[in-house]
Amino acid sequence: MKFSANLGFLWNDRSLPDAIRAAKAAGFDAVECHWPYDVPAEQVRGALEETGLPMLGLNARRGDVAAGDNGLSALAGREAEARAAITEAIAYAGATGTRAVHVMAGFANGPEAHSAFVANLRSACAEAAHHGITILIEPLNRHDAPGYFLTTTDQASAIIAEVDHPALKLMFDCYHVQITEGDLTRRLRNLQPLIGHIQFASVPDRGAPDHGEVDYRHIFATVAALGYDMPLGAEYKPVGPTEATLGWLDAARRGVAMPA
Repeated sequence: MKFSANLGFLWNDRSLPDAIRAAKAAGFDAVECHWPYDVPAEQVRGALEETGLPMLGLNARRGDVAAGDNGLSALAGREAEARAAITEAIAYAGATGTRAVHVMAGFANGPEAHSAFVANLRSACAEAAHHGITILIEPLNRHDAPGYFLTTTDQASAIIAEVDHPALKLMFDCYHVQITEGDLTRRLRNLQPLIGHIQFASVPDRGAPDHGEVDYRHIFATVAALGYDMPLGAEYKPVGPTEATLGWLDAARRGVAMPA
């Protein structure tokens, strides 16, 4: 089993290049991030080349966060902003060798939001395909992101079918899916053909995956049995120094019970 460190949460007290180096030192197989745009792409690429770690994904900008934005692509009337953010993300991904871009929907609802999201995703996929980059969409749970447009894997699956482009995949975040829908094992099995990336954290506190209501030893074994061989994304919020929360990583690699 391979694992990716999400540097939006892990080692986020360090610069992104130094966080990449920390992930390598800790034994991760890959990294991913949230919004890296304040760091020159050449610095990130240099750290990736130095460590030999691939960058699996990054997010398109959310918009005006101070005004409450959490994504733009389902916001009717703001298509120009959404597509500019997507173009920027694809360019940054290309410059750093990043494999996927997460296009965030934002806070919206209704048929106009749906139409805007589908149209923006079609544009994103057409652009990303020229660079060999995958576009990801991720349902978020109603407690952490009330009012977010994309909330369930069924909704995401229907949108993927409607867009009908091979570059569009599902980001299956076990944390969000468990809170909203549960039934993780069956959903992973049934949705496997659509999945472009898998993330995880404990439920309900979004901490390290060594406690809470999800048995990640079982989930990791399920994913392995499905033949999914890409690194799984550790997107959890550490309590204290990141290094102090990594007992689960060694346990998962050795196939033993995770520490409590």
